[in-house]
Amino acid sequence: MGKGDQRSRRGKIWRGTFGKRRPKRSKRVVPVAAAADEKKPAKKEAATE
Repeated sequence: MGKGDQRSRRGKIWRGTFGKRRPKRSKRVVPVAAAADEKKPAKKEAATE
């Protein structure tokens, strides 16, 4: 198992192909600020009368 092996990670890198062993990176990237906003609970505004 090495560069010539189609099923190994090193073989995938050597051939320049992707698969289960070496999946492609997803194009969708979540911005850091948006991810942080989802985790924080919503602040309640004080009602002023």
